[in-house]
Amino acid sequence: MTAPAALTAASDARSVEILDLVRHAFAEKGFDGASMQDLARAAGMSVGNFYRYFPSKAAIVEGLIHRDLSEIEATFAAVMGSPDPLAVLRATLAERVNEDCAADGQIWAEITAAALRKPEIGAVAQKMEDEIAGYMMAVFARITGLSLAEAHIRFRAQATLIVMLVKAAAMQPAQEPETRSNLSALILRTIDRTLDEVVASALKG
Repeated sequence: MTAPAALTAASDARSVEILDLVRHAFAEKGFDGASMQDLARAAGMSVGNFYRYFPSKAAIVEGLIHRDLSEIEATFAAVMGSPDPLAVLRATLAERVNEDCAADGQIWAEITAAALRKPEIGAVAQKMEDEIAGYMMAVFARITGLSLAEAHIRFRAQATLIVMLVKAAAMQPAQEPETRSNLSALILRTIDRTLDEVVASALKG
């Protein structure tokens, strides 16, 4: 590894570490409530040094999105490489909906609210949802035997709906366990019906 590449790798590793630390500050104080000083303190850095990595909250959101997207891309690659991508997709979505991710859900609820007020936040958040929907439509193309372009035309709404439902599941407020379980089950039934619709639509031609 050359010296510049080593420096870049070290910088990237530090950026990931910072993102892990500021997640907690966002969850505790909210997106607007957490100042850049609060975020720098959570990362154990001076404000000036923190700005070298993330000059704005929009840059932090973009960093969070890029990190999460890399994990999501790997997940969908596993779905695409499976002999039965539909079954693996169902299992993957069920695991995600049933996952207890209250801290991340709180962060994304804060980011979603901020996206309505701040165009720069809205743009990066929308980009993430569009990319995930794109991964979903690639799976639909594989399942149905349609071209990717045709899957984008026919199933964009279904892919977008599934992304919305999984996001909503993650952002559920604190509720009684039975209510949360029932709501998660309802979300999964809706996702399953949507996937069934994709398969049925392709069979009809």
